[in-house]
Amino acid sequence: MTIERLHQPDETATALPGSPPEPTAVSVSGSAPESTAVSVSGSAPESPAAAREEARGLEAPRFLGARRRPAALSVAVRIAVPLLLLAAWWYGSASGRIPPDVLAAPSAVAGALRELIATGQLTGYLLASGHRAGLGVLAGGGLGLVLGVAAGISAVGEELVDPTMQMLRAVPFLALVPLFISWFGVGETFKIVLIAVAAAIPMYAYTYLGVRNVDRKVVEAARGFGLRGHRLALGVVIPSALPSILMALRISLSVSLTGLIAAEQIGATEGIGYLVTLAQQYFRPDYMVLCILVYAALGLVFDGAIRLLERVAMPWRGHVVAR
Repeated sequence: MTIERLHQPDETATALPGSPPEPTAVSVSGSAPESTAVSVSGSAPESPAAAREEARGLEAPRFLGARRRPAALSVAVRIAVPLLLLAAWWYGSASGRIPPDVLAAPSAVAGALRELIATGQLTGYLLASGHRAGLGVLAGGGLGLVLGVAAGISAVGEELVDPTMQMLRAVPFLALVPLFISWFGVGETFKIVLIAVAAAIPMYAYTYLGVRNVDRKVVEAARGFGLRGHRLALGVVIPSALPSILMALRISLSVSLTGLIAAEQIGATEGIGYLVTLAQQYFRPDYMVLCILVYAALGLVFDGAIRLLERVAMPWRGHVVAR
């Protein structure tokens, strides 16, 4: 027995404005329905077979973690290009394609190195240059760090410090040599001040940029917890700007070598820059090339020290780049 009834909804029922009444169908059947399907959305549910068919076109996710490269392979790749340059230099000198008055042969440079080591001058010169560079970078880098944090964290500090530092940044520090000589003479003070000025400018610029890029919400949250002044700078701002500060330190150390060469060529009696001056006076290409290699080795030492400091202070940085 089947009874079908189609009726309109009660006129007294409340309907949404603007929507016409819909007919309601009621079906009663003597036989029970075979299956009942309830669908919330307008489309029928997807079958497992269709889902598997759709998943066939997808790729399995790749491993996104850090893959450690073998240490031997990493070292080999790092020294491959320097070794190729050394081999080309040796071949050019041995074959006569590179005249000795243009570029000294590796054997001549090695002989100059043995001579300096035997006389003990190399150790004394390195210690003298390291002392000057260390004091200059410590003074200039510390001053640039303080000024960069002050200008980046405070509007008043930026108004007071940034215009002057930007003007000094546009002036080559080597142009200040005659002025510093008239102020400090040609003694150690002149050399340390020149290196300090050379190191302070990049330290300020990168520190200021790093502090300005610190998330403002983090600073506001720290201030909400009562951090002010040096506690805010040391506890929140400097750690957040640490990548830029370490990059500033790396560049400051590189620029300080330039200031060291310029400082030690004036009124110096020891140091690597003084050795460069002697090589020019006596026309010793082997000593000139040796000094260049010494500066390159110092640059590698500085870079390695900064890399080690980055791994200790920021262990998460190793997972940022693709390995």
